[in-house]
Amino acid sequence: MISSKRLARSGTPTLLSRSGLAGLALTVLVAAVVTACSSQAAPGQAMPPPPQVSVATVLTREVSQWDDFTGRVTAVESVELRPRVSGYVHQVAYTEGQEVHKGDLLFVIDPRPYRAALDSAQAGLERARSEARLAQAQGARAQMLVDAKAISREEFESRKAASAQGDAGVRAAQAAVAAAQLDLQFTQVRSPINGRAGRALMTEGNLAQADATLLTTVVSQDPVFVYFESDERSFLRYAEMARKGERAGTRNAVRVGLASEDGYPHEGTVDFVDNQVDPNTGTIRARAVLRNPDRVFTPGLFARVQLEGSGKFKAALVDDKAVLTDQDRKYVYVLGPGNTAVRKDVVLGRSIDGLRVIESGLAPTDKVIVHGVQKVFFPGMPVAPQSIAMGAPAPSGGPAVAGAK
Repeated sequence: MISSKRLARSGTPTLLSRSGLAGLALTVLVAAVVTACSSQAAPGQAMPPPPQVSVATVLTREVSQWDDFTGRVTAVESVELRPRVSGYVHQVAYTEGQEVHKGDLLFVIDPRPYRAALDSAQAGLERARSEARLAQAQGARAQMLVDAKAISREEFESRKAASAQGDAGVRAAQAAVAAAQLDLQFTQVRSPINGRAGRALMTEGNLAQADATLLTTVVSQDPVFVYFESDERSFLRYAEMARKGERAGTRNAVRVGLASEDGYPHEGTVDFVDNQVDPNTGTIRARAVLRNPDRVFTPGLFARVQLEGSGKFKAALVDDKAVLTDQDRKYVYVLGPGNTAVRKDVVLGRSIDGLRVIESGLAPTDKVIVHGVQKVFFPGMPVAPQSIAMGAPAPSGGPAVAGAK
C-alpha cells in the first residue's frame, strides 16, 4: 500500500506538467491569432506606393574588346651627364628640375688651365709656321744652288727634307690647337637633348673627373614611352588577328590611365614589340608611344594599359550597377507585365567603356532596372519605373538617392 501511494504521488506531477504545457501552447496560439487579426490594415488605410526605379533598355552596339595590362612610363631619351675634362666645378648654371633645351649651359668646369693650354698650343703653332717658312726658303735657295752645281746633292736633299718637316710640324701644331680648343669647349657642360634636368649631384668647388663623375641627368618629356608585358596567349591571339586582317586598321591603338585617374583618358599606339618571349615569365615586352604636351606623364610612373584585343562585334551592354549576385549566379531585374520586377539570370562578359557585356540571358528589348534595384525584395514586386538611357546617372532625387538612405 505504501509503495502504490508513493507511485501515485510520484506520477501526479508528470500529469500536471503535460496538461500545463498543452494549456501554454493553446494560449500562445490564441495570442498569435489575435495579433494577426489586429495587424491587418484598418478599413480605408492606403497601401504603400511601389518603389521608384530607373529602367534602361539593353544597349546593343558594335564594340571592340580591350585587354588590360600594367606598365611603366619611361623617357624616350635619358642622358647621364658627365664631364669630358677633369677639373673643379666652377659654376652650376641651371635651376634644378627645370626644363632645358639642347645646347643649354648646365655646368662650368674651371676653364683657366685649359685656356692656358690653348694659348701654349697657339704659340707652338706660330713657332712651327715660322720654322716651316724658313725651311721652305732654304729649300728654294738650295734648288737654285744645285742647278748651278754650287752645292752637293746631299745638301740639297737635306734642305728639302727640312722643308717637309716644317710643313708636318705646322700640321701637328694645328692639331694641338684644335685639341686644346676642344678641351676648353668641354669645360662648358651643355645639355645634349631637350628635357628636364635633375638635381645637381656636384656643386661648386668639387673635383669632377673626366668621363667618370656624374653631374646630373636629363630626361626627355614629350613624347614618352610606356613599356608593358603581354602574356603568351594574348600575344598569339594578336598575331592570329594580324594575319587574318581583323585588327582595326594598321594602328595598334592603346589607352593609358595613371593611378590617380579614372578610366583610360590617354591614347597612343604600339610602336615596338620585342623579338622573343621571355621563357622565365612567359611574357613578351611591348612599347607604346604617347604624346605628353601637358607633362602629365613622368618617367617611372605606374600606368594602366588597355590594348585593343579584337575586331568589331555586336554586343548587349548593361550598367554594372544593375547586376546582382545570388551565390555563384549573376542576375538582373527587368520590367515585366504590370510594372513588376522579373528576375533573369545572365552570363557576364568583359567590361567595355564602363558597361558590362551580357553574353546570354537578355533580349534586346528588355528594360533593365538600373537604379533603385536594391529596393526590389522579391521577383514580381510592383515598381514605379522611370526610363533613362543605359549608362546614364540616376535622376536627381530619384531612386538612387532614395535607396541610399
